[in-house]
Amino acid sequence: MQVMMNLVLVLQLIAALAMIGLVLVQHGKGADMGASFGSGASGSLFGATGSANFLSRSTAVAATIFFVSTLALAYMGSHREGGIGSGPSAGEQLLERAAVPSAPASAAVLPGASIAPQAAPSAAASGASN
Repeated sequence: MQVMMNLVLVLQLIAALAMIGLVLVQHGKGADMGASFGSGASGSLFGATGSANFLSRSTAVAATIFFVSTLALAYMGSHREGGIGSGPSAGEQLLERAAVPSAPASAAVLPGASIAPQAAPSAAASGASN
């Protein structure tokens, strides 16, 4: 399963790099206006509009491969055995685990706090009444 996951990851990286390269090579909408005034695009390998069609379709294919490989990685990551998602708490949600305190709140000791609070002396014991 790990070998298959690595192969899909490599496929995803290649598709991502291909998409980046194909998008950077494509011309914008305003660049086509120069071709109509004779900038020489009609003499290219794919013709006047063939390169745009080829690059657009290649980008769409690379995006589809990237999307499918992302879904495959997500599926394989959630169904693998022996990984992070396995164990006795595999079905337990993250919020349920975070809600369980590790120590009771009454056992928490603050730095500088006294261990046992002392009672205030009463007025009768201090001799305040004459």
